Amino acid sequence: MSTPIQMMPPAAPKKPPAPVQKEDAMWLQKEMINRNYHELGVAHDQGRKICATFVPGNLNELVMCFDMARSLPETNALQNGMRKKSGKFIMDAERDGHSEDVCTYVKSDLGMLLNGAIGPTGEPLPAPDLLLLSYTGCFTFMKWFELVRQKYGCETVMLHVPYQGDGRVSKAMRDYVLKQITREVIPALERVSGVKFDIDRLRQYMRESVKAEEDLVRVLQSAKNRPSPIDGYFGAVYYIGPMFTAFRGAPEATQFYSVLRQEIDERVRQGKGPITPDGELTEEKYRLVVEGPPNWTSFRDFWKMFYDEGAVVVASTYAKVGGVYDFGFRHDPDHPLESLAEYCLGCYTNLNFPQRVDMICRYIEDYQADGLLINSIKSCNSFSAGQLLILREVEKRTGKPAAFVESDLVDPRYFSAANIKNRLESYLQMIKQKRAAAAVH
Repeated sequence: MSTPIQMMPPAAPKKPPAPVQKEDAMWLQKEMINRNYHELGVAHDQGRKICATFVPGNLNELVMCFDMARSLPETNALQNGMRKKSGKFIMDAERDGHSEDVCTYVKSDLGMLLNGAIGPTGEPLPAPDLLLLSYTGCFTFMKWFELVRQKYGCETVMLHVPYQGDGRVSKAMRDYVLKQITREVIPALERVSGVKFDIDRLRQYMRESVKAEEDLVRVLQSAKNRPSPIDGYFGAVYYIGPMFTAFRGAPEATQFYSVLRQEIDERVRQGKGPITPDGELTEEKYRLVVEGPPNWTSFRDFWKMFYDEGAVVVASTYAKVGGVYDFGFRHDPDHPLESLAEYCLGCYTNLNFPQRVDMICRYIEDYQADGLLINSIKSCNSFSAGQLLILREVEKRTGKPAAFVESDLVDPRYFSAANIKNRLESYLQMIKQKRAAAAVH
């Protein structure tokens, strides 16, 4: 007699992931970023030229004076990372001959070009007409644009920004950058775009920049409150997006930061914590300062490790990579070209190590943080070089514990969730023990 076939009970249907929760301003910035990709996609059809440039030290207000669409390769790479597209692009770039040690932003961008230059939103990204390199502390940028120029053959102009080796900006450094802007950058923009430079137009864009910069600083400094109404690292990624990319100086950026500031001011009034992808953080247990860029391919998982433990990042150096506004810099409409030079010289990637240590120590003190966590990025020498020195010096000066985790920008092969989670939990346990010891004494 045959044995009857045992029927397995039907598998329980998979629970759909909970919708990501965001503040209104977060959704607004996503719309802005997507709209910029659409504008890039149709730029040539509308007779507009495209300028590709980088985030640190970008001359967005100046480029807008020439009616050019703005493309930012770093933003393309991180957006592709968040959309889980960068892994394939990186492997395609490596098959094309690029080393495993090359910055993964570069390989993600080059891999995207090898796959037909389809942008993160699925729309084609046309070839740039001008590559504008504002060199601010990252040597990789130079090699990156050399490779892009080889592919497209378009005009390239370099704005060389002297490094703050001794921790200050001299008049000679400022004049050197200003001379390049007036004699090389502006003529190139005029030549490629066919639009004559109008300094009054630049001044008007800078008036908008100042308003937005004021509101951004108010938002970032709201983290001095207990509880902090924002996360100054993961949440700040959404806040800095329009300012650091193609919108600084545009009226829509002013509007974005006005909406954001109102939202955050209201959270402060209500004594609320930050919004996370899973909702509001209701109990703040740890306050951290973070050094280094985030991982984009597992961004939500990375953030969840923090908020699951009640850890809030109250300040981060990454949120200053496109401008150190919280220490007083503002674009100056009365001296627009000079303030562009000042801006480039003062970017975080252009600061020396003692300046970076000073900044982090100040954040730990001003934001009453429990310690410093460094996310060391495998393929980013601009950030990762010297981080052990920074860690030791910050610990020595503040008496607060510091720790390392390791990941990468947009290469999913270098994100070990278990390893990072273990290190983070051990670090938070160390903070807890130090608190207990301090309470006894």
